[in-house]
Amino acid sequence: MARRTPEGPPPPPAVQKLRIRYAKRGRLRFSSTRDFARALERALRRAGVPMAFSAGFHPHPKISYANAAPTGTASEAEYFEISVTERVDPEALRVALDEALPPDLDVLEVVQAGPGSLAERLEGSVWRLEMRGVTLETLSYAVERFLGTTVAEVTRTFKTGPKTFDVRSAVVSMVVTESGDPSCAILQMVVRHTTPSVRPDDILTALHAVSEPEPPLPPLVTRLAQGPLLTAAAGVADPLAADKDAVGS
Repeated sequence: MARRTPEGPPPPPAVQKLRIRYAKRGRLRFSSTRDFARALERALRRAGVPMAFSAGFHPHPKISYANAAPTGTASEAEYFEISVTERVDPEALRVALDEALPPDLDVLEVVQAGPGSLAERLEGSVWRLEMRGVTLETLSYAVERFLGTTVAEVTRTFKTGPKTFDVRSAVVSMVVTESGDPSCAILQMVVRHTTPSVRPDDILTALHAVSEPEPPLPPLVTRLAQGPLLTAAAGVADPLAADKDAVGS
């Protein structure tokens, strides 16, 4: 039997790949990756971006997402890649796409992709947690107890069922600071990306287990950055730096 083939000519080839950093703020921290994907595709059409599409019976835009933040957390460092069929100016695309997206989904940076994998550069994240209803002393004690352990296991339910895993080994650093409000302490931490991924709520579960610091209100969680780990400096580097260098060379 003859194989079916899609009707019509094949889609135009991609001539350029772009890497994009965007922020998820305000009420849109509750949007999922699927919600963002739908909003992005509408925005790309409104902005007139010459998207490249896959071949086959069900063509879809050539867009890939990298290590999205959990639903309910804000982020200043979300990333995706898009391929286009005509060369575009990255800054012009940034402006057009930012205007086409809803408020609180803000396009911060667009660069032409250089060699290498973006996903492989995302080795760790910097998280900031506003612990409302938790004093500086209480949180400092919890962090001291947590950092003093060698293993801190939590259990989370996945699609395949419950799984118990260690979160302590993923934490590179933790720092507690004041917020200006005595009833709200700030926890900033650098977390290594692992499999399974260790999320901020997993670490909060482990903190609660060692010192009972469960806050009366849900913390406000923001990812400040993600990129290659700088272990000595307890931070992360810019994952788009290599792309900028490649274009500038």
